[in-house]
Amino acid sequence: MIRPLDAGSKAPPAVKGDALRLIGYMEDLCEEVEGTLDLVSTDPHLRMALYLLRSHFEGRTVTPTSLIGASSVPYATANRRLRDMVAAGLVEQRPRTASGKTFSLHPSPTLLEAWTQLSDRLRRLTEARLGQGARDPATEDYYYGGSYRVAYALPALGVRNEPLRLAGGLRVLAHGDPTFMVMDNLKRQFEQSIGVSIHQRAFSIDRLRDEALKNAERAASRYDIVAVDLPWIGEFVEKGVLLPLDEVMDVARLDPADFHTAGWAATHWGGRPYGVPAQTTPELLFYRKDMFARAGLEPPTTTGSLLAAARALHDPARGVHGIAWNAARGTALGHTVLMTLADFGQPVLDLAPISGGYDCADLASGDHRPTIDTEAGLAAAEFLRELLDYSPPDILSMSWYERIRPYAAGSIAMTYGYTLLAPYFELDPSSPACGQTGYLPHPPGPGGSPVAPVGGYALGIPANLSPERREAAAEALTVFTSPEAQKLFVLNGGRTNPRYSVGADPEVRRISTIFEAVEAMSWRDELQFWPRPPIPAISDIIRICGEEFHDMLRGLKTPRETLRAAQSRADALF
Repeated sequence: MIRPLDAGSKAPPAVKGDALRLIGYMEDLCEEVEGTLDLVSTDPHLRMALYLLRSHFEGRTVTPTSLIGASSVPYATANRRLRDMVAAGLVEQRPRTASGKTFSLHPSPTLLEAWTQLSDRLRRLTEARLGQGARDPATEDYYYGGSYRVAYALPALGVRNEPLRLAGGLRVLAHGDPTFMVMDNLKRQFEQSIGVSIHQRAFSIDRLRDEALKNAERAASRYDIVAVDLPWIGEFVEKGVLLPLDEVMDVARLDPADFHTAGWAATHWGGRPYGVPAQTTPELLFYRKDMFARAGLEPPTTTGSLLAAARALHDPARGVHGIAWNAARGTALGHTVLMTLADFGQPVLDLAPISGGYDCADLASGDHRPTIDTEAGLAAAEFLRELLDYSPPDILSMSWYERIRPYAAGSIAMTYGYTLLAPYFELDPSSPACGQTGYLPHPPGPGGSPVAPVGGYALGIPANLSPERREAAAEALTVFTSPEAQKLFVLNGGRTNPRYSVGADPEVRRISTIFEAVEAMSWRDELQFWPRPPIPAISDIIRICGEEFHDMLRGLKTPRETLRAAQSRADALF
């Protein structure tokens, strides 16, 4: 992925160098095609976009005349194409003089984000079509178009020249998980950075949602910043809980292309951003490498091989169980159901398939309907029933923390878990899992592909926040989600990271293999948020699935009856 740079910015030479090599490749390809086939001419939009991007990374000023000249079409045609690009939001115009009569042209965040996605896909397409020989072994660990693998360490968190102006200090509503607790532990350092006191309240996931909704009903928000679970985005926007970020800040300052693509996309609704990723924490399969090695087992790559490994490692007589997972009634099991549906290639809504997953771009249209009672849904239900045979006896009361604690204690061979909970064993030298844990995306079932469902929290600004506090709240949000702050969280025990630049920092990479594993999944398009699409009804759908499937796991219903009941209740929501 490319991390966009402000014109003339000082960044590692390799970052700009790789970006320019990809641009040069596309420019040369255009020349070769045109030179070989006389009837073919390159689209002027593409020519001008490449020229604009090259100038951006080289720090050169672009004028309308120079950009038109790069189009290779007549002036009048190029001028119309330039107006099209400005109207489409791909090109920004910035005044060069006080009169505003002359201006320079720059790639917009929209163009830079599209370029980021193209650079990643071009690399994969080249490898898929031309084979491994298309990859240079010396650079195979690099992002094609913008490597962070060079030894480029992020600087320390800085201090503002002027303190934020927030009467009574900054008020934050957070989730009570390890990452936000790290932030609380570093409160003094962040207070020094922004120049005001910080008051943080933390709740469990269900209480956090209730408090955020209750706060939205107040005449004026009690909080300047609120943490939002990614699946809540659509509901919170439709209920007026969150303020669109582009109303209170220059979103380009956040460097959107530096965020993991799925994490950044999940904060949008109707094409507008309503939060900034503070944690990008995919749910992975944690497995004990030493246990697998002793049993002569390979890491599981399918649901079938996962069940086989769980069966082989399950030894209740010795106090060891094959696997743990979220199976507590309600919200916890509901999340498992949606992610297991995804493992079998079935989104919980009738989303259109696209390259790498399913299309969530039009969720705000409200046109989608639940898809639970399907053949893939039946396979997922039967898979969950089979997991019971190799799970701890109290599995039906296990949720997020309950599944991690026995894994950290050494009594579980595998568990599904969010990366944010890895500190429970990574930071405990006495844990048998410390230094012995491997990280995989969810192994897929028939009809599915490996997927690492993206979870975590974004930071947003309440819609009912007093206008005089909004600018300062946006500044604080920018600081908390900056690469420097995110690195600080990791150095102090956090295991979530929403930014490519942080995951590639040499100091960060030495701390845990989890960052390299997640980075590789992002390259392969395995980090996805479509398994839990953030529509307004998603919390109810999760609850319904968590109730109906819990009855099935208790033996009260058959899988078919469960699917029909969950489908009927979910349909009623729409």
